[in-house]
Amino acid sequence: MAPASLTRLTNPLPCASPSPRCRRRPGRSPPARAAACGVVSRRRAVSEMAILGGAAAAAASCCVDLFFAHTPARAATLEPDVIRYRKLDSGVKLEDVVDGEGPEAREGDVVQFNYVCRRANGYFVHSTVDQFSGESKPVTLALDGKEMIRGLKDVIVGMKTGGKRRALIPPQVGYTDESLQPIPEEFGPRRSLLSHAKEPLVFEVQLLKVL
Repeated sequence: MAPASLTRLTNPLPCASPSPRCRRRPGRSPPARAAACGVVSRRRAVSEMAILGGAAAAAASCCVDLFFAHTPARAATLEPDVIRYRKLDSGVKLEDVVDGEGPEAREGDVVQFNYVCRRANGYFVHSTVDQFSGESKPVTLALDGKEMIRGLKDVIVGMKTGGKRRALIPPQVGYTDESLQPIPEEFGPRRSLLSHAKEPLVFEVQLLKVL
């Protein structure tokens, strides 16, 4: 059985429960009362449809499909250049979004890269690329496991210059120490990032150079 609200929307014209405007008034004929009732019902139906439509839009905007949850068919529909998805021994889940064509990054190399960091629910945390101007402040770090968080090092090792990867990094290979990089210099973004250090973080990485 359809919910009451849907029942009213599918049959908006009859006046099931007369409003004050639909009640009998002296001197008003039945046809006039029916016409007024029809106007009120139509307005109520339009109002309900607007409310339901707004709620549906709000719910849709809150739904975030993480890249690692896509089925292959759907991933191909959303991002045709996604190549593969895999899980590393460290627990990191990653996808190669774009294969690079330059030198491959190896453990111990110094690399330059841009990244975007988000929480697992999709909320933005930090990025080296300005969302409005498009200007970037790339990070330069060594892939030695001493400066960089282990999970991100595992993501970058094996990438080629120009390549892009997305990865879900669990907290045990993430910011286990506040001194680990990459981390924003500004107080606000730095505080925001460290406040989510105990939860999985999603990184989108573009390798710019292997130095």
